Amino acid sequence: MLWKLSLTGIKSRFKDYLVLFSGLTFASAIFYMFMTLATNPAFLKGSLSIAFQITQIVFGFGIALLSIITFVYIVYANSFLLSMRQKDYGMYMMLGARTSKIGRLIFTETLVVGLLATLLGTVLGVALTQGVSSILISQLGLQIHKFVGFYLPALLWTIAFFAILFFLAAFWNRHKLVKSNIINLLHEDQKPVKLHRNKLWKFIEALLGIALLVTGYWAMMHAAKLGTKTVPIAFFTIVFGSYFTFDSFFTAIIDLLRKNLSFKYRKLHSFTLGQLKFRLSDYTRILSTVSLLFALALGAITVGLNFNNMTEQAMQSSYYDVVLYNHNQKVDNQLKKVSVKSTTHFDYKMVVEGKGKEKNRVLYISENQLKNNKIMYQHYSRKNDVNHYDTRRLTVNDFKNKKSDVAAEGEYQLVSFTPYIDAQAKVVSQAQYDQIKAKVNKIELLRVNNFRSNFNNIEKLQKLSVNQMISSPEAEKDGINVNLSNSKSAQYRLVSSMTSGFEFMGFFLGLAFLAMLASTLMFKVLSGANSDKPRYQMLWKVGTRKSLLKSSIAKEIGILFALPAVLGVVDVLFGLQLFKSILGMNTYDKLWIPFTIFGVLYVIYYLLTVILYQHIVLQKED
Repeated sequence: MLWKLSLTGIKSRFKDYLVLFSGLTFASAIFYMFMTLATNPAFLKGSLSIAFQITQIVFGFGIALLSIITFVYIVYANSFLLSMRQKDYGMYMMLGARTSKIGRLIFTETLVVGLLATLLGTVLGVALTQGVSSILISQLGLQIHKFVGFYLPALLWTIAFFAILFFLAAFWNRHKLVKSNIINLLHEDQKPVKLHRNKLWKFIEALLGIALLVTGYWAMMHAAKLGTKTVPIAFFTIVFGSYFTFDSFFTAIIDLLRKNLSFKYRKLHSFTLGQLKFRLSDYTRILSTVSLLFALALGAITVGLNFNNMTEQAMQSSYYDVVLYNHNQKVDNQLKKVSVKSTTHFDYKMVVEGKGKEKNRVLYISENQLKNNKIMYQHYSRKNDVNHYDTRRLTVNDFKNKKSDVAAEGEYQLVSFTPYIDAQAKVVSQAQYDQIKAKVNKIELLRVNNFRSNFNNIEKLQKLSVNQMISSPEAEKDGINVNLSNSKSAQYRLVSSMTSGFEFMGFFLGLAFLAMLASTLMFKVLSGANSDKPRYQMLWKVGTRKSLLKSSIAKEIGILFALPAVLGVVDVLFGLQLFKSILGMNTYDKLWIPFTIFGVLYVIYYLLTVILYQHIVLQKED
């Protein structure tokens, strides 16, 4: 009988439970995906180096962050779950059911809802992991075969994590229920909302809220100066500032609108403003939470996309895509697979000068090499706290003043093209160059068509050239020391591996946050629909047009959705300043992409809430 009542209760409010289901299911799916990608040993097979170790750390961080936010969401959503059913529980108790039986009923019901959502989420997570892992492997260029999205340890961890959370939620629901009396359970939704009438305190609270927000935004704007103090200052001020703003500032704006009689008595504005005033007083905590979650969600995907843009910087930092030292059959065969756009040659001679500790390798380059060959490089600079690269040509004049920064940079660029990274470079006249008795070494600098799409062939060509140079007979005698990590392909590989992980983490964490915050707000609005129904029925009966009632509902819910979204967007716009120095780029680049994604998804949740709310409050009575 207990199971029958529990399942019947869930079935009777299936639409309301579906809202909670959507967030929990998506959260468990994302959690499973993160666990699989961060712990599955299949990713560690083959020639994986620090590239994927960084990705593992990234996804491990995502798991921790998702665990925290999921815990907060379940705690908040659980209170709504209890409020939906407490009237039914009160009626059971009034009809003679024992408190212990009702306690077991709510305990069972909470566990059933949570475990069903978790199981459905893990099934979805397996499919999601399979698709995401394929994209991630492709992005990182990993050689992994027969990877399957199902991973038993990740499945067990996911089920255990959510089972513990829902067990605690069920225990709390049971404890709260048995401590409540029947009258409170039956008439909880009829309790009047207590409004604070102290206008002076509300005015002070409104000013304090704005002041705290401004302080938090100022701290993020000056993150470079404040250092490690930035995060605690911003966290404290923005959290409390958001609460005070919703509790007093927006309410003060509504009071001002109500004093405008021409606006107040137009259509149903008076009714709508009254509803909003009560809503804001009752929704202060949830609107504050939603605005913060919205900022986290939008910030996660925005920063993730900006991390991906770091691969562009890895490409910009080097002008030439491939450096060829010598040729052999393997290098020539691989070169045929690369679409070369241009080739630049230059010759040099390597001479060992000095003895003992003063022994040094000197690379001699003739002036004619610089005059006849356009040897280019990328000059690095910082402009407005953003990394900037501009293309320059090495000229003879650059080396006239040996103590200048230009000469030092030119020498560094020349040496970086050779297999002698610890040598010195000297530019001499052609006559002096010809008199030097040493072997002439040749370097080929290649620029290719479409570095990204041709990356695997480019990387293989660079490695073959390096290996061929290291294994040459002159390698040990001449002290050849090729730093492969300085090559463009190696830098691109390292940065791409890290940024791909951040990009996926940001994107899917953002979606998980959005699903949870939007479904929480939707759940809160719909849970109060039954208590609002008599007011709308009364307006309908006195002759108010149904179109006006629908318009009032759309405006009221629209404002409730818009306020946390607007505040969250402002939080993100200032919060991106924290990552400006870390990313070393314009963090506001391509900002329209995440804003568009979240705007569309958020509007879908809003429209769904409006439709469901209108269906409940405007439903005709028999």
